[in-house]
Amino acid sequence: MLPDQEAAKIYQSTYERNSRAIGVLWGIFTILFAFVNGMCFVLPYWIGDGVDTPMAGYLGLFHYCIGHSIWRDLPCDGSFTDFSYSPFKAAFFFIGLSILLVISCIVCFALFFFCSTATVYKICGWMQLASATCQALGCLIFPDGWDSDLVQQLCGDQTDKYSLGACSVRWAYILAIMGILNVLILSFLAFVLGNRQDGLMAEELLADSKGSPNR
Repeated sequence: MLPDQEAAKIYQSTYERNSRAIGVLWGIFTILFAFVNGMCFVLPYWIGDGVDTPMAGYLGLFHYCIGHSIWRDLPCDGSFTDFSYSPFKAAFFFIGLSILLVISCIVCFALFFFCSTATVYKICGWMQLASATCQALGCLIFPDGWDSDLVQQLCGDQTDKYSLGACSVRWAYILAIMGILNVLILSFLAFVLGNRQDGLMAEELLADSKGSPNR
């Protein structure tokens, strides 16, 4: 084997190890995003009371806890199937769809055993890009419901669409917004890994063709 071919083989093996390590990190962060996004979806800490609010409590996409500040444990209400109060139906739909897309992406990890690695990365990349779009739509639509009777009951009469009055944004909504950037980065990384796998396969075929003896 020629020296340049040996160097190419060493570079290729190092490149493969680095790609696998990055791919493992990509998979881990995808699972973490699904877990954190699921928590944001379920927990009612999207908006909450403030110092001057008439009542104490907090609201989420479908679950809310509102009561008087002298109560230690606030009564909670709302469920997945109960939308009688909720002005946040569209945000609920898009955030839920975002989570389903990421979960589908995680299920697609099993395809690494059966399909081309580059193909699986690209499938997951498109799913994560769609998930980021749904997440962004849900976060943008959510404040449109801040003029509802329930929000005004908690935050006061000065609340309006995209204006919380005396209330404030809580950590679940902030995490949901940060998740948009997170899943966009994961999607970009998936496409990069997929394209690199295509390039790696092309280099392997080229090296094999150069290394085979002419007959």
